[in-house]
Amino acid sequence: MSKRAVMVPAHVRACLFDMDGVLTRTAELHEAAWKQLFDDLLERDAPAGADRSPFTQGDYDRFVDGRLRADGVRSFLSSRGITVQEGAPDDGADVESVHGLGARKDAYFHELLQSRGVARYETSVAFVEAVRARGLQRAVVSASRNCRDVLRAAGILHLFNAVVDGVVSGELGLHGKPAPDTFLEAGRRLGVAPEHASVFEDATVGVAAGRAGGFGWVVGVDRSGERRALLEAGADAVVDDLSAVEWGA
Repeated sequence: MSKRAVMVPAHVRACLFDMDGVLTRTAELHEAAWKQLFDDLLERDAPAGADRSPFTQGDYDRFVDGRLRADGVRSFLSSRGITVQEGAPDDGADVESVHGLGARKDAYFHELLQSRGVARYETSVAFVEAVRARGLQRAVVSASRNCRDVLRAAGILHLFNAVVDGVVSGELGLHGKPAPDTFLEAGRRLGVAPEHASVFEDATVGVAAGRAGGFGWVVGVDRSGERRALLEAGADAVVDDLSAVEWGA
């Protein structure tokens, strides 16, 4: 992966960050929770003819990373030829529905969060602190309904002026990434137009959302060798760590 530095454009007045994989290392917890959910479902309930092979990191990257929880359930199950009832947003974890499976995944995630804790990317935290020192606005834009809890546990919630997460998306009826709705809402809350804001994302759907929203600078953060895919999704630049993002004079 490239170590070349990229410069923050002069027109940027706000920075919008995805959480999992950009600020915190909770992506591995989410992947483990999704795997627990789907592997159990495939073993128990997959219909005849469905692909029963175990859930992989490739499945996580392609079908659920960066998406709202229900969208992730729909996307993966569709890829395996499996259909379940839609259900209701308040379905419990014991209900075999899109929303019920999402609730079950959330329960698995909380178990892992309690047992493993939250790790963060220290270079990303240092970058956010530099953004704050320069007087730029800052927001977290995440599909996670646990976003605030994770940021608080990581000790970085105070660094941000706004948080647009899965809870906000549900309350406002926002479409999840790759639609730009959540990023646009974050920009609105910060009072900064998209063309003067930058997006930092490790997921292709998040990069695509930033590009679709007309944001002035979209940066892909390549944690898993996805540089080409991030560029194809619309990233203006791709770095493997935010320590490679520098400021002009």
